[in-house]
Amino acid sequence: MKVIIQIPCFNEENTLNQTLNDLPRSIDGVDEIEYLVINDGSFDRTTEVAKEWGVDYIVNFTQNKGLAKGFMAGIDVALENGADIIVNTDADNQYKGSDIERLIRPILDQRADIVIGERPIDDTEDFSKLKKKLQHIGSWAVRQASHTDIPDAPSGFRAFSREAALRINVVNDYTYTLETIVQAGREKIPIISVPVSTNRAIRPSRLAKTMISYVRTSMLTILRAYLVYKPLKAFLFLSIFPAIPGLMIGIRFLYYLYTQGGAGHIQSLILGCTLIIISFVCIMIGILGDTICANRKILQDVQYHTRKQYYDGVKIANADKGQGCRIYYR
Repeated sequence: MKVIIQIPCFNEENTLNQTLNDLPRSIDGVDEIEYLVINDGSFDRTTEVAKEWGVDYIVNFTQNKGLAKGFMAGIDVALENGADIIVNTDADNQYKGSDIERLIRPILDQRADIVIGERPIDDTEDFSKLKKKLQHIGSWAVRQASHTDIPDAPSGFRAFSREAALRINVVNDYTYTLETIVQAGREKIPIISVPVSTNRAIRPSRLAKTMISYVRTSMLTILRAYLVYKPLKAFLFLSIFPAIPGLMIGIRFLYYLYTQGGAGHIQSLILGCTLIIISFVCIMIGILGDTICANRKILQDVQYHTRKQYYDGVKIANADKGQGCRIYYR
């Protein structure tokens, strides 16, 4: 059983050493633990710090590409190098390395394929009251979209089995945290959460410049993920809004048509017909989206088998390679 712990980094020379030192060196039931740093276009000494500490793998981006792309690049490298479990944690030492054993235990016990670390949000002093409230609202929205019971959706402290990592796809450029939960819920990938503790914040979050920006982007990410996985339901719901006033206006016109001849109400007829046409277009978009969704599932299944065959082959090829830090350029 091999665990690879990956850490996405952007200018983390001041915190990376502390984060790496806090990671476990051995875990019951795990034969091998390796460490992977994703350097997302840093212009400080992040790469040098990782090399000096002795990480096993470094993924280097020549420019900053964002958390989502960094996460997926790490997943690819971990799969290439034979990871049975992939743990993702933050470089700012927000999460405690001692909780990694608790995080991967449900996977070792074959009770889940994805495990999310649930932070004590209400007891976290670094979060303002507004941020705590928004965190709860955002997690509730993700639960509704994904049909899961994950209480801390934005948590970046999570573990993936090899099977789950092979199936994961992240299409947005913002963050992987919300989309992967929606995907897991909709694709019936076993996912649970476990309570974890956190350290005091060393620096402000870099994911979003302002709280408003974070909320706006998160809501768009959730909406996009829901539209990808449930387009027919989403557009049928949207079609209700123009359909109801359109039908009411149409009934009103018919009433005047039979009682007064309909003279002077042509504008109402045009408006009602327009609204009904908009509703019909929404329904057609939903049907088209549902067809695309069916094709996407077939493509995802093909991608899964292709990735599995490729990464299993690379895993065997990498088994005999010597020790030392391997650097991957993206």
